[in-house]
Amino acid sequence: MKVSVGLFAAGFAVVAVAPVGAVAQDRLQTILDRGHIIVGTGSTNPPWHFKDDQGNLVGYDVDMGHHLAKAIFDDPDAVEYVTQSSDSRIPNILTDKVDVTCQFMTVTAGRAQQVNFTIPYYREGVGLLLLKDGDYTNHDDLLAGGDDVTISVLQNVYAEDMVHQALPDAAVDQYDSVDLMYQALNSGRSDAAATDMSSAKWFVAQNPDRYIEGGFGWNPQTYSCAVKKGDPDFLHFVDTVFREAMTGVEFPAFAASFEKWFGERPPTPQVGFPGELR
Repeated sequence: MKVSVGLFAAGFAVVAVAPVGAVAQDRLQTILDRGHIIVGTGSTNPPWHFKDDQGNLVGYDVDMGHHLAKAIFDDPDAVEYVTQSSDSRIPNILTDKVDVTCQFMTVTAGRAQQVNFTIPYYREGVGLLLLKDGDYTNHDDLLAGGDDVTISVLQNVYAEDMVHQALPDAAVDQYDSVDLMYQALNSGRSDAAATDMSSAKWFVAQNPDRYIEGGFGWNPQTYSCAVKKGDPDFLHFVDTVFREAMTGVEFPAFAASFEKWFGERPPTPQVGFPGELR
């Protein structure tokens, strides 16, 4: 009898605990029951996330939330955005304030110990923004200019070394704000601004008659969205949505978003053998 009671008790414990754990981890079902997905993002960094002239939250990160809502509810507007600071990106995931964070978040091994990253949706790097009517038109021209070239850059302990990786002989002027960095370019005090390549492409897309992008990027870093650990099914679902947006049935909508924010159309997926497996 003691053995029977022990087996029953052990079996009861398994039956009681397992379903509770499964329900707690079923993020997708929670979202379906709620009726919308909650996406954490920012609001001050074009082309990623910012307010347009009508006060609407827009940008490439914001569009990734619309892709998820479309996949879950067949309604791209079934999404609530939580605007958050950069240092809240991981805490808001861990405390369930958001289902997913899409906020130009660089993938690092340290962060991957705290959250699960989705497949990449952009590869950032340092790029060069130049004036269209300036003395230089691309990275090769700047490289040939040697020490006659001046580059403006946001102040950072690594800024000079970073610029010299691409332009070893250039003079480097550091500024304590992005606005001042761009003002140096606009006033002719610098020949190019070293900035995020996405920002350079955004400026060119918005002002094609004024700016050009230098055609060279370096210091790559991967951007991915992030979800809470413990629910591999939800991570797999988000990965599936993003993969099919970038390579499958939702590509037209994704391509329109990418072209809108970065001024270039992503490569069309080739029919036949999946190119991402080559």
